[in-house]
Amino acid sequence: MSKNFKRTLVTSALPYANGPVHIGHLAGVYVPADIYVRYLRMKGEEVIHIGGSDEHGVPITIRARKEGVTPQDIVDKYHGIIKKSFEEFGISFDIYSRTSSDIHKKTAADFFLKLYENGQFEEKVSEQYYDDEAKMFLADRYIMGECPHCGNPNAYGDQCEQCGTSLSPLELKNPRSTISGSTPVLRETKHWYLPLDKHEEWLRQWILEDHKEWKTNVYGQCKSWLDMGLQPRAVSRDLDWGVPIPLEGAEHKVLYVWFDAPIGYISNTKELFPDSWETWWKSEDTRLLHFIGKDNIVFHCIVFPAMLKAEGTFILPENVPANEFLNLEGDKISTSRNWAVWLHEYLEDFPGQQDVLRYVLTANAPEAKDNDFTWKDFQARNNNELVAIFGNFINRALVLTQKYFKSQVPPCNELTDYDKETLKEFADVRVSIEKNLDTFRFRDALKDAMNLARIGNKYLADTEPWKVAKTDMKRTETILNIALQISANLTIAFEPFLPFSAKRIREFLNITELEWSQLGRADLLKVGHQLGTPDLLFAKIEDETIEKQIQKLLDTKASNEQNERATVPVKPNIQFEDFEKLDIRVGKVLECTKVPKADKLLQFLIDDGIAKRTIISGIAQWYKPEDLIGKQVCFIANLAPRKLRGIESQGMILSAENSDGSLSIIEPSTEVESGSQVK
Repeated sequence: MSKNFKRTLVTSALPYANGPVHIGHLAGVYVPADIYVRYLRMKGEEVIHIGGSDEHGVPITIRARKEGVTPQDIVDKYHGIIKKSFEEFGISFDIYSRTSSDIHKKTAADFFLKLYENGQFEEKVSEQYYDDEAKMFLADRYIMGECPHCGNPNAYGDQCEQCGTSLSPLELKNPRSTISGSTPVLRETKHWYLPLDKHEEWLRQWILEDHKEWKTNVYGQCKSWLDMGLQPRAVSRDLDWGVPIPLEGAEHKVLYVWFDAPIGYISNTKELFPDSWETWWKSEDTRLLHFIGKDNIVFHCIVFPAMLKAEGTFILPENVPANEFLNLEGDKISTSRNWAVWLHEYLEDFPGQQDVLRYVLTANAPEAKDNDFTWKDFQARNNNELVAIFGNFINRALVLTQKYFKSQVPPCNELTDYDKETLKEFADVRVSIEKNLDTFRFRDALKDAMNLARIGNKYLADTEPWKVAKTDMKRTETILNIALQISANLTIAFEPFLPFSAKRIREFLNITELEWSQLGRADLLKVGHQLGTPDLLFAKIEDETIEKQIQKLLDTKASNEQNERATVPVKPNIQFEDFEKLDIRVGKVLECTKVPKADKLLQFLIDDGIAKRTIISGIAQWYKPEDLIGKQVCFIANLAPRKLRGIESQGMILSAENSDGSLSIIEPSTEVESGSQVK
């Protein structure tokens, strides 16, 4: 830590309280944050870890309406589940509170008022959709209609999930309220905006010039936002659930959740330290770190710093070590599709095995790019690494000491060259672990810690004390002394990563918690020290257990497919003459490329038998452009041209939508002439 900082304030992204926590949340945010905080505590540094539930916003009101309960009922339920899961999993928050608390509502309202009174907002009157039957303004997700780009009749007011295009409700054709089903009307409404464009100059200097040490994925996303130019962002919205706007005439208006949620870090700190919270938020010798996932980078690196700067008395974050996303069995984790490994269910299915999941999620952490969790890899890492290397070494060292020396630490006698080499090797581990932890490379730091276990395991395998004991007890004493010293070191090296296992090893060794500065020393256990009773540190996970978890996911997928089939009814009958209006033909793909700045769109050049035509299709998630060149595809030839991302699309390629949302192009089973009609 820089000598300019006396303390560190670590915040973890507030999980949204409309569902439990899953392994994606853990790998992206909470495990790395907990590792780092535990590391600083072991070093004796002053640090606090602030967490809490994010309990406002439209998705919670949608869930409450769907379940026929109040929003408070929803957040009470999931806040309890999340908080308990974190506690059982060993995420060591100094406080885990919530944004529906009274102290948060006051803190957030006061923060808004400070900016309002300082003239930091812009007031704007705009037209928004209003549901006359429900007597409420409609949030974007409460509006559906026809996508102007692909014709999807069930596009949301903020995005079409079929073609992936971001939308505004005013772009939808034939909009309808999802609350009442009625056609909404436009009404004027006033809101307050944070003018991010006025903060762009200092943000550009602060991030792009002053914080080039930030992770490349964070720095790159910030640069992209800044290069596009920042726009004013509404801090209020028309809703009854949230922190009320503390102004006259602002009834039924609340703080937008993006503005309200990060203030939760401040209010939770106030709840923890009512008299000294400002030391953590307003002292220049405090270092502020935000642990988040990549979907929150813009809010924590651009928006929240702009809020803090506008308020004028708060420090800004020193670093934001954001991670990418973790997928599950090759598919994106989805709360709505229940495609996830939920933490509370894992804790029930694998009691006492918190550290196995902590180990696997750290080893597979999506630090620089998206990564994948599979149950087979989970099993392999447990059996081949934790059991066969780490646990095996600890158990052999203790059992052999019990057998030959009645569980008392033997003396270290004359050292061989191999002994000296081993002692130096594990003494050097600390430098490497520290370097990686200090720069938020937790995967590499875990490899270093695991390397210490490998050193110990190899040392025992090479020296074979069970054989040496038959002829040379003094040599046996030295071997087991060194093995036990490595074991004690492992309690230090693994404490940030696997706290439950580190505690068990300390119990086996009959010692109290050691300090980080002692890592690498070969005199942690004194000669004659009485050890505890050895036991297995990790247990092998059998195929049957893993197959059960895989089957659970397969059942989820099957259920999703059944539900989706049930929720996609056949459209109303049409006349044959209507079908005849469609000119469906077969064309050959001559060229195929990705559309710039559009993750879901591909640009095709099609030979339609008469000429060449350009067609844009939203299937980039499921096909590589080079795999489509030369294929024959079915397309609508007489669809009116439409511009997508500035490119005129002259038709529509036909695809079948699978139950998981993926698309498969329609192609003839045998090759036909380009331009052949589909009848």
